[in-house]
Amino acid sequence: MDHAEIFKNIQLTKSYKGIQHNNPIIEQHYGADPYALVYDDTVYFYMTADAYEYDENGEIKENTYGKIRSLYVVSTKDMINFTDHGEITIAGENGVTAWAHNSWAPAAAWKMVNGKPKFFLYFADNGGGIGVVCADSPVGPFRDELGHGLIRRDMENCGNVEWLFDPAVLMDDDGKAYIYFGGGVPKGMAAHPGTGRCAQLGDDMMSLTDVPKVIDAPYLFEDSGIHKFGDTYFYTYCSNFSVDPEGTKEYGFNNGEICVMTSKSPLGPFTFKERILKNPEYYYGVGGNNHHAVFKFKDQWYICYHSRMLEKEQGILHGYRSTSIDEFTPAADGTIGDIKMSRLGRKQVGHPDPYKAINGATFAVMGGVDTAPADEVSEKYGCGKLLLTSIDSGDFVKLEGVDFGNKTPAKVKARVRTNGKEGVIRVTAGYPDRTVIAYIPVKGDGTVVCEADIEVPVKGVQDIFFTFSGEGYEVEEWIFE
Repeated sequence: MDHAEIFKNIQLTKSYKGIQHNNPIIEQHYGADPYALVYDDTVYFYMTADAYEYDENGEIKENTYGKIRSLYVVSTKDMINFTDHGEITIAGENGVTAWAHNSWAPAAAWKMVNGKPKFFLYFADNGGGIGVVCADSPVGPFRDELGHGLIRRDMENCGNVEWLFDPAVLMDDDGKAYIYFGGGVPKGMAAHPGTGRCAQLGDDMMSLTDVPKVIDAPYLFEDSGIHKFGDTYFYTYCSNFSVDPEGTKEYGFNNGEICVMTSKSPLGPFTFKERILKNPEYYYGVGGNNHHAVFKFKDQWYICYHSRMLEKEQGILHGYRSTSIDEFTPAADGTIGDIKMSRLGRKQVGHPDPYKAINGATFAVMGGVDTAPADEVSEKYGCGKLLLTSIDSGDFVKLEGVDFGNKTPAKVKARVRTNGKEGVIRVTAGYPDRTVIAYIPVKGDGTVVCEADIEVPVKGVQDIFFTFSGEGYEVEEWIFE
């Protein structure tokens, strides 16, 4: 049958975030409590791996967070197309840290150790402590060098913190590192809970140099964040859900909003500055806890946060959260102002090179597909190199802002795992069903390279869509020649 005829009868699978939107950053999995690590011209996002919980009838029920034992990681070089690196199994009998019960709200940092980069991933073990695992790559595999929690209830000035969780880490300009954590609202102390903490990390990044200090954050709930602008340290956090009219009048924020305190020292004391992000309920009609991280990449400032936007579009509404990112421009003194959450997101700051292999698990938007481990390492550890899977007719992925330059490619190739399955991949520019530039026949057995001639010349920066017919095959990578 003619390839064009095949696609006439295929309906495009729905993208829950919309083909032209950039938030949330991924749709194939949930990811909450995001934290950003900039390394080697790439941003890595670590997130709590929200996953469905089911009742006795097999129906999705409210997310209790109690079964979460993994962290999710994705990366981007252009802030639009994201590469899925999978799940880091942290806690439980199958996790890196068998002593931990859960893994929530990660923070990440890296440091040169013995001439090589070493990566540190901090996580909350429920509300009872904070652990850390290490790796030689930002996507693992991770290992437990410490063998126990980094921050524990038996440590001075920690046992009196209601929620010993939600770490954030600052690598200062002088090479010293600091950790921020804590939360919870003791009865009758909503205005000044006194449950925020900060401390300097040791040179090994897995110890503290002294007793943690108190951060007196007004109406603190949870979600420590930290960044530096000039010579000022910005401690950011989520306000609690007991903000009274007097508190709103004094500080200018309401329940569950992201607030800022500043100091000239990484360990404070901090002074209240402003509110920068409203609760997601204000924008999307569904709220809950508010969790964020502020970071800078390629001279642009961003805030990542989670919302229930994706589950709302899916018609679920049981507390499963997804990460979004918006950009902002601080004032000369670092003041941030009111950042607006958006579906459109941020501008692209780079372009994929189609003449170099692009991992199949890299895309800006998708409909229907999933990702899965692609090699022995990712099979064993859950994270690393992934491929595109769960393909059915009508499913698609979008690579946004691909830069072909002044050259016109002659061919497009896909490395595919077929296992005897056959299909066709339609390659279009601009939109899924508009300018068809090639049809790639999928056939063979095992891992094969399928290719097609480019039928319509394509140059410059283009959005490229790969739409699938057939099922049961998987895509490792794309490349144009």
